[in-house]
Amino acid sequence: MSARVRSVCAMAVAAALATAAVGPLAGAAPQPPGESSTVLPAGPPETSASALLSRLQTLYRQTEEATEAYNATDVELKRREEEDKKLAASLATARSALARSRGEAGRLAREQYQGRSELSTYLRLLLARDPQSALDQRHVLDRAAGERQAAVDRLARGEQRAADLARASRQALDEQQALAQRQRRAKDDVELRLKEVEKLLADLSPEQLAELTRLEAQGTEKAQESLLASGALSGTRAPSAAGDRALTYAVEQIGKPYVWGAEGPESYDCSGLTSQAWAHAGRAIPRTSQEQWAELPRVPLTSLRPGDLVIYFPTATHVAMYLGDGLVVQAPRPGSRVKVSPIAANPLLGAVRPDPAADPLSSYHPPSLPEGAAQGVDTGYSAESGPA
Repeated sequence: MSARVRSVCAMAVAAALATAAVGPLAGAAPQPPGESSTVLPAGPPETSASALLSRLQTLYRQTEEATEAYNATDVELKRREEEDKKLAASLATARSALARSRGEAGRLAREQYQGRSELSTYLRLLLARDPQSALDQRHVLDRAAGERQAAVDRLARGEQRAADLARASRQALDEQQALAQRQRRAKDDVELRLKEVEKLLADLSPEQLAELTRLEAQGTEKAQESLLASGALSGTRAPSAAGDRALTYAVEQIGKPYVWGAEGPESYDCSGLTSQAWAHAGRAIPRTSQEQWAELPRVPLTSLRPGDLVIYFPTATHVAMYLGDGLVVQAPRPGSRVKVSPIAANPLLGAVRPDPAADPLSSYHPPSLPEGAAQGVDTGYSAESGPA
């Protein structure tokens, strides 16, 4: 493990332990006087540190899944709203054209009724003095009939187009309403999960919180050592110019709070941070971690370069940006802040590169990290069970 990685891991563990040992969270019941203080009170298996950690991590993961569902619905709702605006404009244009066609058809009907139209040439045709005059009158008659038929055809097409657009507009409105309901359900789901997390944490003693933090840090350190020992991240690579800009932006956000559904500039969730970082680098990427995993080109961990996105968990519900030297910049989870973490803080799924065709920089200097960049929790939404 490199000196930089050891330093970051040590700072993260120390900071997390210090935070957890300060005291109970608001709402936690104080320990009655006279009771002995132990790391974890004796009790049934479900109150053990590993069981509590597993429950907490499951709730965090469910929160992230609900958050990404909310984000995906929000993106789709905005897309549908833009489509609906275009549809409404097309419908207005079609209705204006239909009104003009109806006016033209009405004018022709009135002229025919009043005998002022070219249809009176029927009479002139019958009274023609010679064949040439008759042919001239026939030409005029054919032209009038053609104009009349064209007006009728325009009216029919206009009515059909207006009817089709009206149906499409009604369907779009129904779909928007369904998406809005889905978004509200996802929002309610996120808030429910967060309340469960808050209740679980509020019921824990300072000793239990410290033990949970120790177990999380222990699991992260073990996974990080195993990954680095495998040699998957060996070698030094430079980012592309856009990757450098995206990474610099992400580093500048360190210390800002995690807020679910947020995409800056004051707060972020995990995919809000990565999508905004690359947007500021001039490359638009999908909003959610699942879409980033599904749509962006994948790269092996052995080829990781700074600026690449690291995806976590089997359902791709968490994402971070690779910093280099086995570290990532990420927004870990609710209650945390954007920070630098070991890449193996969460179960790895794979990595993607937003600009696979771009060449790496010929010379590269990593961005300077602010003081305390590694402070706080590293884990996002961990696996079903706690670290072994």
